Amino acid sequence: MPDGHPYPGPATGGRGGAPDPTHGLGGVPYGQGGQGGQGGQYDVPYGQGGLGGQGVQAGLGGQAGWRQDPAPQQYHPTHLPHQHQHPRPIGEFHHAPQPGWDVRPAGAGYSVPHQPQQGAYAYEPQQPQQFQPHPHPHPHPHPQAQQPRVPQQAAHTHEAQQPYLPHQAAHAQGSQQPYDFQQHQAPIPEPRTPTDAHHTAKPAAEAEPEPAEHPPPTRRSRRTAGAAAEPAPTAPQPRRGRGPAQPTGGARPGSGPATSEARRGRHRRAGLVKAVAFCAATAAAGMLLLRGNAALDGLDRSPAAPGASAAAAATAPVAAGSVPDPGRVVQIIAHPDDDLYFMNPDLRYSISAGHPVTSVYLTAGEADGVNAAPAKGATRATTAPDKPAYAEARQNGIRAAYAQMATGDRTSAWKRTVVPTKGGGHAEVDVLVAEPQVNLVWLQLREAGHGYADVPESLHGLWNGRVARLESMLSSGTPVKQRFAYSKDQVVQTLVGVLEQYRPTTVRFQDPTPGRYPDTKQYTDHQDHFYGARFVQMATAAYAKDVRDRPHFAVQNYVGYFNGSLPSALDPQEAKEKLDSLDTYAWLDRQNHCGSDAGCGDLKVSGRPSGNRWTDTVNYARGTGTDWLTSDKDHGLWAFKVLDGQVAVWHRPGPVGPWRGPDLLPGTGMDPGVTAVTLKDGRIAVFGTRTSFGARPADYRREVVHTVQRAPGAYGFGEWQSLGTPETADETWTSDISAPAVSVDGTGQLAAYVRDGSYSLRGRLQGPDGSWGPWEQHGGEDLHGAPVTATDGAGRRMVLAATSKTVVGWAQPKAGAPLGRVTATGLPDTTLPLTVEGREGGVRLWFRKPGSGNVRTALMTADAGLKVNNMTDLGGLNGFGSVTASGHVLAGRTAGGQLGAEVGPGRPWGRSPLMFVGAPSSTMTGRSMVSLAVVGLDARLYVTSSADAPNAYLAPWQPVGPRNAAP
Repeated sequence: MPDGHPYPGPATGGRGGAPDPTHGLGGVPYGQGGQGGQGGQYDVPYGQGGLGGQGVQAGLGGQAGWRQDPAPQQYHPTHLPHQHQHPRPIGEFHHAPQPGWDVRPAGAGYSVPHQPQQGAYAYEPQQPQQFQPHPHPHPHPHPQAQQPRVPQQAAHTHEAQQPYLPHQAAHAQGSQQPYDFQQHQAPIPEPRTPTDAHHTAKPAAEAEPEPAEHPPPTRRSRRTAGAAAEPAPTAPQPRRGRGPAQPTGGARPGSGPATSEARRGRHRRAGLVKAVAFCAATAAAGMLLLRGNAALDGLDRSPAAPGASAAAAATAPVAAGSVPDPGRVVQIIAHPDDDLYFMNPDLRYSISAGHPVTSVYLTAGEADGVNAAPAKGATRATTAPDKPAYAEARQNGIRAAYAQMATGDRTSAWKRTVVPTKGGGHAEVDVLVAEPQVNLVWLQLREAGHGYADVPESLHGLWNGRVARLESMLSSGTPVKQRFAYSKDQVVQTLVGVLEQYRPTTVRFQDPTPGRYPDTKQYTDHQDHFYGARFVQMATAAYAKDVRDRPHFAVQNYVGYFNGSLPSALDPQEAKEKLDSLDTYAWLDRQNHCGSDAGCGDLKVSGRPSGNRWTDTVNYARGTGTDWLTSDKDHGLWAFKVLDGQVAVWHRPGPVGPWRGPDLLPGTGMDPGVTAVTLKDGRIAVFGTRTSFGARPADYRREVVHTVQRAPGAYGFGEWQSLGTPETADETWTSDISAPAVSVDGTGQLAAYVRDGSYSLRGRLQGPDGSWGPWEQHGGEDLHGAPVTATDGAGRRMVLAATSKTVVGWAQPKAGAPLGRVTATGLPDTTLPLTVEGREGGVRLWFRKPGSGNVRTALMTADAGLKVNNMTDLGGLNGFGSVTASGHVLAGRTAGGQLGAEVGPGRPWGRSPLMFVGAPSSTMTGRSMVSLAVVGLDARLYVTSSADAPNAYLAPWQPVGPRNAAP
């Protein structure tokens, strides 16, 4: 982001977020000192007064693998001006809670401390306290230690704020009781077809929910819970049966008081038995994923994720309108504002939904230290540079933007704490008092200060060995007072410590291989962005390898500066919401709402808060492919996604077999996004890219790899085989290759294609003997994202790729022939992710209309050259990213982040409660059934299905495998 240098490239048009307070990121509870004080010395609530207490005892290095300082450290109190703030009441989930998914009783709330109004003055210095190890051996407090959430009253409570306990988020009420399918058999209901518009199936047990009270929403935007504005349609509800009528009056023989009481008792017991039987039957029915006239007869009790309990191994249906496990998101970025520019709206969706979100900032973002925009007509601001103050102003702007997204009030209070890190330094941890699942972690290293210039004192220089250690740059208002420096390994260990403490199920970070501009050879992204992302890659690999007691996690990467050169992916309302957060960060009104002399935001971007059109768009750098779910000849289902840096496999044998998985294939370093293809002999091959680091910095390498099923239908896969890379060295194009697109033509020939670092198409063909030919050049220019490929009715292979202005394609003249020359399609500009499927004799293409999120489609044919037929606008729910299509089902991300689906042409789009990672995937299962799948933010697979027929609807979503929650 704006760091004192020009923008590179063309300027073309139960929540679990906070660290465990029993350790304070590894130490004692926030606000509790070694002598039992009521406020840690560095528990500085942002925007409120009061220093005091006995200091934080440990941090990102305490128990459970966290580093502890070898000797006590001396700290000094922070002096900050403060002001009176009243956080708004906390809102609730829009959806009905599920057992084990919320740590608080219904109607509960967090108490917020009253903050007496104070002037902007410095507090008297206090005697610094010594760092002491945590005295309790057990890293996790008992769930009963969690304070119940109670509705806020008109007057704020005066009790001290109890920090949020992350490891209790999923299981503070005990593990969710698994449904025992074998003990509760029930008749399998026939699939229903509603007579009206698109419906989503709903179990009968949920047909008549009890009324629930909903407190008034407190967040400024609730667009992420789209069901509030667009109620989710429901399937027809079954009629309840009625027993024979009972007499209403008159005496019967033996109807004295005793016998009447006994009879009433028998009636009550009989009614209870009937109610239990009815609930068991409907619950069992809800377990079934409908498939024509059959259904699944249960889900496999597969081994639990690391750290999961055996009781959580069974799965339960996720009915329409219910809330899936939100998981825990940790996003790691180079500078303050990278998250607002490049990860929003995903960030806002997670915060607005109340999900646990922690943002980790690698550098202080001090740039040139000038917190001012250049005067009109000037090239440079005249304000005197002050790097610590500018870093503090940017932190203030981030806190205001997050508070605005979470509570609707930019002045909502923060609790600021200093903690030791596993790398030997110290970090500042900020917890939003009103929404304590929202955390900020400031590592405060020096930034490069320039996008591509040679700056040894930077993450780039540290990665390449230009410097042995990178110094800290402490902001003027931080509670961290001790300077430090990190080696390359210490940066990695610090990030491992953060991951170890927050235990994420989704990790978001920037693109580690952004590429270079072909003409200038300058990086297309800031060097801090992608070298910071490489540190995160190393950290996630070390975390996956070394930390066993953790949940599975998925990764999502984001495009940076180059977004400004691509078509806008967001509709106007989503772009406005994104810009609103940047307006808050940029401190446009100049009011001193934070009480800081450094300023309450980043004035350097105030002249252009949208950046280089960055608020109009968002793009995933990896994981956009929609071919990771496939079926076999026996109508079994196979799903392949990357978890923990390995390819995870889920499998359902046949149309009604039990699910198995996730099972991780051997081999680490896998990048997000894999593709599955069925070979001529019926085996499944899985393709992806793998990153390796090597012994030297120059050995960083990204290559195409694949594995093949040992036999059709077999669960075993062979070893990973490398197809190499068309790149000669990392330094040439920063290893910027796309994920592979793979297809089998009518002769059975397998081919893999990638976009290379020079933005052209490269491919390799497999020969009849199984060997692979060299990387061939297929031309094209200005290609972006990943290519896609499919075969038409004649077995001819087509390859399509997006540019910044249109779509181009290649086609075989006949099956088995070489790929033809690149051809312009004449299609208008499109957002990057493309989807194709062979159907209707040709290859159908789906893509998004820029600036709207609407889905478009066109049929591509190869008779007498590549041609486009009948482009059609299909509408949508104003989302972004990839769409998946199989049979009559079309699905993709909607505005709000949930999955939306159209079940049949012309029918209204429906919205599910699922928020997910990467792209959805779908496949035909036999000739009459469509299966659809996503991986949620909890890194868990969810599947549904629909009959491929008019007026069909989606069955309830099924989670596969155990709950992916840390104990």
